[in-house]
Amino acid sequence: MPTTEYPPPTAEALLADGTTAIIRPLGPADRDAVLELHSARMSEASRRLRFFGVSRRAPELAADRLCGPPRPGLLALGAWVGADLIGEADCETTDGRADTAELALAVADTWQHHGVGTLLVEHLVHAARERGIRELEADTLVGNRAVHKLFSDLGLPVHRHLDQGELKVRVPLDENDEHYREAVDERGRAAGVASLTALLRPRSIAVIGASRRSGSVGQAVLLKIREGGFTGELWAVNPYADEVAGEPAFPDLSSLPGTPDLAVLAVPPVVVPGAAQECGLAGVRALVVLTSNLDGGQARQLMHACRRHSMRLVGPNSLGIAQTDPVVRLDAEFGGALPLPGTAGIAVQSGGVGIALLERLARLGIGVSSFVSLGDKFDVSGNDLLQWWESDGRTDLALLHLESFGNPRAFSRTARRVTRRIPVLTVDAGRSVAGRRGAASHTAAAATPTVTREALFRQAGITATRSIAELVETAALLHAQPLPRPRGNIAVLSNAGGIGILAADACAEAGVPLLELPSEQAEELLDLLPDGASTGNPVDTTAAATAEHLRACVDLLARSPAIDGLIVCLVPTALASEDGPEAIRALLEGPARRRIPVAIVQVGQEAPVRCLSCADGGTLPSYSDPAAAARALAHARDRARWLAEPHPEHGTTATADTPSADTPSARRLTADFLRSRPEGGWLDPKATADLLACYDVPLTTSMWARNEQEALHAARTLRPYGHDGRVVLKAYWPDQVHKSRAGAVRTGLATDADVRTAYSGFTTRFGARMDGAVVQPMAAPGLELLAGIVQDQVFGPLVVLGLGGTTTDILDDRSARLAPLTERDLTTMVTELRGAALLTGTPVVPPVDTQAVRHVLAALSRMAADLPQLTEADLNPLIAYPGGLICVDARVRLEPRRPFDPYLRRLRRPAISEEP
Repeated sequence: MPTTEYPPPTAEALLADGTTAIIRPLGPADRDAVLELHSARMSEASRRLRFFGVSRRAPELAADRLCGPPRPGLLALGAWVGADLIGEADCETTDGRADTAELALAVADTWQHHGVGTLLVEHLVHAARERGIRELEADTLVGNRAVHKLFSDLGLPVHRHLDQGELKVRVPLDENDEHYREAVDERGRAAGVASLTALLRPRSIAVIGASRRSGSVGQAVLLKIREGGFTGELWAVNPYADEVAGEPAFPDLSSLPGTPDLAVLAVPPVVVPGAAQECGLAGVRALVVLTSNLDGGQARQLMHACRRHSMRLVGPNSLGIAQTDPVVRLDAEFGGALPLPGTAGIAVQSGGVGIALLERLARLGIGVSSFVSLGDKFDVSGNDLLQWWESDGRTDLALLHLESFGNPRAFSRTARRVTRRIPVLTVDAGRSVAGRRGAASHTAAAATPTVTREALFRQAGITATRSIAELVETAALLHAQPLPRPRGNIAVLSNAGGIGILAADACAEAGVPLLELPSEQAEELLDLLPDGASTGNPVDTTAAATAEHLRACVDLLARSPAIDGLIVCLVPTALASEDGPEAIRALLEGPARRRIPVAIVQVGQEAPVRCLSCADGGTLPSYSDPAAAARALAHARDRARWLAEPHPEHGTTATADTPSADTPSARRLTADFLRSRPEGGWLDPKATADLLACYDVPLTTSMWARNEQEALHAARTLRPYGHDGRVVLKAYWPDQVHKSRAGAVRTGLATDADVRTAYSGFTTRFGARMDGAVVQPMAAPGLELLAGIVQDQVFGPLVVLGLGGTTTDILDDRSARLAPLTERDLTTMVTELRGAALLTGTPVVPPVDTQAVRHVLAALSRMAADLPQLTEADLNPLIAYPGGLICVDARVRLEPRRPFDPYLRRLRRPAISEEP
């Protein structure tokens, strides 16, 4: 069925070469531009392919059709670069078929083979789907190779039929076509990388605002670029100086001997918009804005200049960037430490965090491939840099510090792909429980900012740490050592019992198990070690162990198939004080990378973590605290598990568990409700039941009662189906949420007198606001669960599962994932609950039907994907049994909301203050 017809929004997106194009609907004011496109900007050969002839009136007729009075079945989009219309795509329903539209496309000759047509068609497909169009048709000439290639590469299924010299093309618009999403992803990745080339591999740089004043930001950056050995042209721009720090200075960009690829702006806020505009007019392709404290007007002017002139922007309020590729050797930042060349990619929003990371990594000897201080993150984001690192051929470790997300679902999709190749680490910044305040339902109360971010990181395979220190500790291990096997069995080897016990405790707290060593390994260790040694786990070699003893033990444990990771704890002792350094030296003479990861703990070490150089050129991480080593190994184990589990390509949704979803009926119900209540609100019990039935959610039988007599009749009808012949009575009024807290639930009603008393009590307590009551058969006792959806304005729909009932907020045992869910999500949401054994079974408690739980989660995920207007859904409690599951209470809230396609290619629009 056709959905609400929203006008397609204006969007900015990247063409294949990184140029920024504006995609927006065509209107009457665009007639001259459309006419010029089809006449002056297209050759006669191009017009013949477009119009199947060379009629002189064809361009005028096209302009009149596309820019005339609005027609209900017409969708027309134009692509602009600067002030020029470079292409248009349109589709129009014909012959009374509302779900099929005829497609037409035109691109200016000079802009062909830049991805203009493909980008336009992607946005047209999105707009057509919103209007209920399920198929596009196009008539093309056989010789129109460009348009045939466009259809072939689009990623959607294409059906062709030859008819009298013309090819008739049909393109079904399947909303869940994963192949199409992959194709869009790849085009977006390639365009994004192309747009960042001028930023991260510039051939020339201008520092605008380079000052003669020693210690100024502009001069500091100029000096660091020069002293870092930048291989391209470097120019200083300062209208008040002839020379800056030994470099000739130019008054403006027009005076430069060439056009810089990259401009670094270190000027006062009031100067930034004009400087950005000047850069755009000169042909600069990237800006790094170090200036902070721009007001709203200045920020908007800066963004307008960047988008109009196809410049990618880092900042404002940026510390700068660095690129250690020997072909470039760019250090354009004003932090203290010079980044060492290497293979770690770093992106941070906070300049202070950036400085700290660079300093700590330098001390560890971990070099950087590229460093970007995102600052206020108006344009270039963590998502952009993940795509760059995926493609640069150098980066094998990514470190992120992001305080906000512009398009989390696009970020998650990119990260899922990138983390299959390289570890991606982040600091989970801004953890807070403030998101619980004022929550309207149990599901909303569970969806705190921390829970939402954790869901994003977990689904994407991102290693989320809780501090900069933990990030660096984990990076040291992942950079130097192999991953453990997914089961993560850890052995601890120490030359002092006390530190071994501390390490064992740390492993338990980090969630990595220490199993008892197999008897064969234990006996071999006893043969190697001095008398008095203990070969449990931890292994205590005693203080009498020599360097040779320790190295032999490490070699033996590293070969054991029972061990997946090893912590070696060394303490200087009176008996073997001289052997402490010798033990380390003996380990460093061995291989840095064994079959399993090895982490050293030296309690006397001053630095929290060091990377010790081995004879073979590798490194071993050494920690001052066993807890740090245990945390790092736990993160490595989690990454190994994530990589080992089956992964559908790019997050294929779990549609197999929702075969009976009735999406058209659900959308009709939603539209009818919002038509009657444009402001939105909570569905009444009947509408809630009808909506859940569209997704085959098992809901208990309910009957509506407007008065006491109807309640008695319903109770008599349902009592035979209730546990012990009992029923439940629930008072109802509009916008009701927490029935139990309001005292609006009475359970275990066995007689007519019970029902009369309960109903009378409701009318006395709630008075005129009560519309009536819901009567249900009493459910048998079982495991009470909570499941639901909450729509986050930034992250999108979040699906929550937890232990439920009236104590759900006290238990606070929940797991969450961003929709759409994968098959893997359906499993891990159950198994990661602290109370998972209550679902999967124990020796004394039988398992519940986890397949039924999976089905409800998949249904919620599908519902969230189908209905962007779904703001909250709260199923609490769901009662699970060994043979099934039933929902005995549900609440659903709908609000008017436009569909958002996270996969549509478009540049993020920053949130800029409206203050002048």
